[in-house]
Amino acid sequence: MSDSIISVSNLSKAYTLDWLGDKSDGLRHLLENAVRKPMGILRGVFGERGANKSMFWALKDLNLEVERGGMVGIIGRNGAGKSTLLKLLSRITEPTSGSIRLRGRVASLLEVGTGFHPELTGRENIFLNGAILGMSRREIKSRFDEIVDFSEVEKFLDTPVKRYSSGMYVRLAFAVAAHLEPEILIVDEVLAVGDAEFQKKCVGKMEDASSREGRTVLLVSHQLPLIQNLCTRCVLMDQGQIISDGPTDEVIGTYMTHGATLVKVALKEREDRAGKGRVKVIGVAMRDADGSVMREAISGSEVCLSVEYFTRDGMTVENCIFCIEIHKEARSYIALSTALVDSRKLIVSGYGRVDFIIPKWPLMEGNYHINTYVGSNGVMEDYIDDAASIDVIDGDFYGSGKLRHEGWRDMVLVDHSWQQVEGEIAILN
Repeated sequence: MSDSIISVSNLSKAYTLDWLGDKSDGLRHLLENAVRKPMGILRGVFGERGANKSMFWALKDLNLEVERGGMVGIIGRNGAGKSTLLKLLSRITEPTSGSIRLRGRVASLLEVGTGFHPELTGRENIFLNGAILGMSRREIKSRFDEIVDFSEVEKFLDTPVKRYSSGMYVRLAFAVAAHLEPEILIVDEVLAVGDAEFQKKCVGKMEDASSREGRTVLLVSHQLPLIQNLCTRCVLMDQGQIISDGPTDEVIGTYMTHGATLVKVALKEREDRAGKGRVKVIGVAMRDADGSVMREAISGSEVCLSVEYFTRDGMTVENCIFCIEIHKEARSYIALSTALVDSRKLIVSGYGRVDFIIPKWPLMEGNYHINTYVGSNGVMEDYIDDAASIDVIDGDFYGSGKLRHEGWRDMVLVDHSWQQVEGEIAILN
């Protein structure tokens, strides 16, 4: 591309695994290995290739060109290599091989606190970040009031940022990244930390940065509707490679089709998951009112979605939350949560399942996908994209023998009634 602001050629990134065994094994295991295999330990220390040494390629021979002024969405499941690519573009880490050419200043917002010094105040970190971007103190001062106003943390500006909440961190970090005039703005999923109103402000700022100010924005998000609304171009990654690159709607369609093959893999074998892992989802099943496993749901019938789980080493985990999101073609239809409908404390231990009971299945005919989430005390334990898929066939939801009008599709069905009121009616303006 003649006007490329980002050029990536044959980019690869490898990480060394199992250098001295599992770190979680601790000092005792290390000492045991030193006694049993002293030469193996020495070979590892002095850089020779040992039997336990393996390489994981987070990216492999990746090529990418991004035009100046565009907004590009990057999507893919956990472990696809998205964050690794952004860290390489942000010069946070170095590639194993390949080259990156950037024709402009880069500001990135990858993780809460990236680029901030925890001991410095919010005010000091604004000037620090501007200096890192190569701006003079005078330039930073000229944008300072805009940054503070956008971030809404003025009262805490002279407080060390280590005392900020995650939401305050993100507010200030995004304000700094977006207002210090970088030619390239890189934003990861971190915006999900902020509240809905602030996310709306950020989306508006990114749109302005791209369309009005001519800056280039790379956006990583699992929120496919957000990618659809903001980005005309989208890149789909999987296993460290780009598998689709083009118009957003086409790439998202590929992503959804690609996801359909993943649901056939046993969940306990899935590695593209996120979370602390003390509780893991190992199965999702759909059952009828009698508890029998179903292959298809029928609109209007009772459906039970069972989420099977186990806890690591049989431990007991308290204050758990189980959630299900049902979506289709980047559009979410249903969200279910144990914490929303019941105030009981959910405690899990060993193997078990959580049943979500839906008295009348409210979706029309089609194939839908399920994401699962398990949390505990505000910490993500397990998250899986496309943990399962559901086929739905039309049924007599309303008990009237009718389901839809001509042209209606992909809607949520709601029980309702109507009545006619005759006579003079006051219309209120």
